[in-house]
Amino acid sequence: MRLSKVETGAGLGSKAFFALVRLLSGHRAPDILRVMKYRPALFGGPFSALTQRVMRGESDWSVGERELFAAFVSHLNHCPF
Repeated sequence: MRLSKVETGAGLGSKAFFALVRLLSGHRAPDILRVMKYRPALFGGPFSALTQRVMRGESDWSVGERELFAAFVSHLNHCPF
């Protein structure tokens, strides 16, 4: 069961964002974006900060290598990336 506010957007900004994603990509916004927009202070902000650190922070791997690893894992999980 999914909360309708997560699916459709909790406010006008989220609804507009989801409509723009659909318009530009031709696809429904991914679930992770919907959850991040639903409770940005609880999940969206901290998750974005963590992702930014992992993907762009100091590492022995280049940003391109990390992006490739993420895309490959998403592919293995049958998850659009």
